Amino acid sequence: MFARMRPAAALVVALLALLSLLIMSLGTGPVTVAAHEVLGALFAPAGTDPTAVAVVRGVRLPAALSAMLAGVALACSGAVMQTLFANPLAGPGVLGVTSGAGLGAALVMLVPGMAQAMGVAADAVLVLAAFAGALAVLAAIVVADQRLGDATTLLILGLLMGHLTGALIHVLQVAAGERALRGFVLWGMGSFAAVGMDRIPWLALPIGAGSAMVVAHMRTLDAMLLGEDYARTMGVGVRATRTRLIVATGLMAGATTAFCGPIAFLGMATPHLVRAALRSAHHHLVLPGSALVGAILALACDLVVRLADGLPLNAVTSLVGAPVVVWVLLSGRRWARMTSG
Repeated sequence: MFARMRPAAALVVALLALLSLLIMSLGTGPVTVAAHEVLGALFAPAGTDPTAVAVVRGVRLPAALSAMLAGVALACSGAVMQTLFANPLAGPGVLGVTSGAGLGAALVMLVPGMAQAMGVAADAVLVLAAFAGALAVLAAIVVADQRLGDATTLLILGLLMGHLTGALIHVLQVAAGERALRGFVLWGMGSFAAVGMDRIPWLALPIGAGSAMVVAHMRTLDAMLLGEDYARTMGVGVRATRTRLIVATGLMAGATTAFCGPIAFLGMATPHLVRAALRSAHHHLVLPGSALVGAILALACDLVVRLADGLPLNAVTSLVGAPVVVWVLLSGRRWARMTSG
């Protein structure tokens, strides 16, 4: 399906695609801003049309940055999860962390008076509650990993946690009022436009911390490609490594869901595109590639949402990611060959 690309060539192509999409994203919308005005708004705002500066720096740049950060976080999390559980269909939400974020958001949005009782601005409460829900599920998974020590059992437990939190969300939805329910449904569609520039650092902090932890374990992840037993013979502390990587991916996926809502398929599909393009499963290639391609796909999906006014972000990411997942299901042998070398 893909011709093999040299890593250096792939890097150049990906960076050019990302830069082009970023300029298009900053210039596209109800108010069109030309490319030279986009660059002027970014680097020389004093000599640029004030309207262009306000639109680019105040509205579109935060959305573009949040899209790129989310793409990096979800794609890297997906790549790590697929290696940890030796499962091509694993993704950032496979352990229930994103469902935990959804439950936290549901408590604030669907329970009357919850946000007011906390005495914080409603949108800030939503982010905090969603992140707290993600961390609560993450903590439960980490404790379970220390006791179980088995990846398959942990995966099953994570799926059960996702179903449990999903059931609690459904209970809250039944009891909620129409207006609150509508707001929660809109949140569940996902959006990169809800993150203001003042909150970008708070989104970047957990994603940066999680990414640093993942990068520090690239060689360990390569050893785990051949199975936990092989990794142990190479001196890898499998249980401790798995716990640290679960924490790293949980931070990234939880923060993304808290700020942007649940984003479907992006984390599951992106690593497969990278492995197919590079014909390699080695993490010193797959992780940087996934980060770049994840940022590109997230920006592209956000651009489509902006052009097709009213189209939910999750609908776009699903239309992009679902065919890739179907391809993976039909290409199980190819997955096995790539992950074994």
